[in-house]
Amino acid sequence: MEDRKIRVAITQGDTNGIGYETILKAFEDPMMLDLCTPIIYGNPKIAAAHRRALGIADTPFTVIGSAAEASDGRLNLLSTSADEVNVEIGVPTEASAEAARKAMQCAKEDLRQGLFDVLVQAPVMGSKVPDREDKSLLVLFEDDIRIGFVTSRLPIKEVAESITLDNVTAKGRIFARSLRRDFRVNNPRIAVLALNPQLGAEEETVIRPAVEALEQEGIQAFGPITAEAFLDSDMRYSFDGVLAMYDDQGHAAFRSMTTQCGVKMKAGFPFVSTSPNQTPSFDIAGKGVADATSLLHAIYAAVDIFRNRIDYDEPLANPLPKLYHEKREDGDKARFAMPRPKDMFKREDRKPKPATEQTVDKEPTVAAGQSADMAQGAE
Repeated sequence: MEDRKIRVAITQGDTNGIGYETILKAFEDPMMLDLCTPIIYGNPKIAAAHRRALGIADTPFTVIGSAAEASDGRLNLLSTSADEVNVEIGVPTEASAEAARKAMQCAKEDLRQGLFDVLVQAPVMGSKVPDREDKSLLVLFEDDIRIGFVTSRLPIKEVAESITLDNVTAKGRIFARSLRRDFRVNNPRIAVLALNPQLGAEEETVIRPAVEALEQEGIQAFGPITAEAFLDSDMRYSFDGVLAMYDDQGHAAFRSMTTQCGVKMKAGFPFVSTSPNQTPSFDIAGKGVADATSLLHAIYAAVDIFRNRIDYDEPLANPLPKLYHEKREDGDKARFAMPRPKDMFKREDRKPKPATEQTVDKEPTVAAGQSADMAQGAE
């Protein structure tokens, strides 16, 4: 990685919500400009209106014409719309929501051109479009607590039909890779929650087979575990990730295990995108009481994940050549695989010999038995 600050694009969010307040508060500390080069995708007039309303004078910004003009050591603001927007702080309007959409669209276009490194989204109202065909995975996290969602924004009556073997397996696979690559957990353990309060048809015909399929791929998945049993025991702190089946289940688990708002990200995307686990909070917008902690953590997380991916991908791009030839298998998987206990004694050469072939005057020693096991494991 070249020696430069990471460029962090931050969308303005709903312009009548707490987005600008949390952004301005986050960059009151000059140390933030040592961490990254921020590029705010928004509107200078709207930003100025929020500064006046909040009396925040210690966070100056510089207006730029394109992301390529962003400079280190300053808060860069890129105008994403020439339209005049009537600022009504605390009042959700179609105009304020449209301004948020335009900022996001502009950021996505610049992201495709590689004009910045990571994307952080300030709070917007949740989309009303359900994620029925979403190939990514929503992950909500704080510190070592990470919860992935198999379904998101679906009506409860549609959740069960979306809990399929392929869907649960695919989301578990994405989650495991994200834990390794984005969070640098070497061999993650994933708890898979049940759909029902009591284990029933979906658990036996869908979730349990999905867990077994993940295990066959070398992923440490455990479950299905009912949400009640999981949260009422110490096991909740024994896993690196939790795979929930739907929104309320995952958010309830997250609230019971954390103290802050947390950060959201979409795992499975080729680029890093995070957001604070907050709404625009119109009821407190413009009052100077909005907490910027979640946005700060979203920025920190985006920078960390960006660096983690570089560290993870770099050695895989230039793997070491094999130093010896396997007797039976040239693949890396066979070299490091350990036989499962239930398969240890299935081979023909482990069956006891007939009595006529056994040595009756000399019992095999323990050491010899151990050597045979070790040789068998090496094969």
